[in-house]
Amino acid sequence: MSPRTLDDPDTPFLALDPHRVATNVRRLRAHLDRLGVPLRPHVKTAKSLDVARLVHDGGPGPVTVSTLAEAEAFAAAGYRDILYAVGIAPHKLDRVRALRGRGVDLTVLLDSVEQAAAVAAAGVPALIEVDCDGHRGGVPPDGPLLVDIARALGAPRGVLTHAGESYFADGDEQLRAAAEHERRVAVAAAGTLRAAGFAAPVVSVGSTPTAHFATDLTGVTEVRAGNFVFFDLVMAGIGVCTHADLALSVVTTVIGHRPDLGRILTDGGWMATSRDRGTGRQRVDQAYGLVADLDGNPYDDLLMTDASQEHGILAVRPGGTAELPDIPVGARVRILPIHACATAAQHDRYHVLEPGSRTIQAEWPRVRGW
Repeated sequence: MSPRTLDDPDTPFLALDPHRVATNVRRLRAHLDRLGVPLRPHVKTAKSLDVARLVHDGGPGPVTVSTLAEAEAFAAAGYRDILYAVGIAPHKLDRVRALRGRGVDLTVLLDSVEQAAAVAAAGVPALIEVDCDGHRGGVPPDGPLLVDIARALGAPRGVLTHAGESYFADGDEQLRAAAEHERRVAVAAAGTLRAAGFAAPVVSVGSTPTAHFATDLTGVTEVRAGNFVFFDLVMAGIGVCTHADLALSVVTTVIGHRPDLGRILTDGGWMATSRDRGTGRQRVDQAYGLVADLDGNPYDDLLMTDASQEHGILAVRPGGTAELPDIPVGARVRILPIHACATAAQHDRYHVLEPGSRTIQAEWPRVRGW
């Protein structure tokens, strides 16, 4: 039987280059090794045991998850050190306790006294989320609420920050500043807890941008990052990677043309690529994704400029001077994603390529659900 290629599966589907994943992993690990801090990868981007094996050199290691479904899947595969890094809803504590009863050291996250009371009653370890940039959840690093939560818990494992605003940085200087600010806030929060009599052994920081641009991690005990395994156009737009580092793409088929509107239509709409428009606030807006040929070579200034549920609209970048390429009906193209986490979430598996070829060497399933 001839090997399957990108010409074979029904479209749209995810194509994954494992060589680029491995290269991205080596880059971040080498950087963190130089700074002397371990990586606790966030599996929320790939939601894949196979991708995680590339990060951990084959064996289970510490991971961060965004859903209990991920925690359960990774626990079933032998992972025993898991951080559930989304604020805990008390009704989920029965699932947490069930995993801990199976020998999984599962830690939860919280930022309120109410959560802390429920978690303490359940006998579950927790980190306190600290707000370092106003992006999402968390408590101020130096206010009374931090210590109040610690008292309600009894013995917090430590603190956690996520520099979400780093995704809107612009260039190396802003990225380095975001990384240092995140570190300072986390270390200060841990210091506040220790001054109040709590050990706070864990100081956890992380985002893909700050993980790559940190220059000093003094006082930090672990770094979390997830998007780095695939990267995407948002990360390329703020200078964390290049387009050549992107490991993920969506293969779609041309299904029509609108020469009167300067458009090419594909069978890959937002159900295949997501509605994420994360580059819309960047200096270069990539709309719904860059368009490449089936070998991964980008067309000149060709974007997925719009999308409906099952239709992708390809057109020359507004203001661009390139000619609309002649791509016949039935031909396949690849869409480089705006936000890899959101794009991957639209699919249930990866079609894994032999590096530098169109040959599909494996299919890797993704964890679905919550």
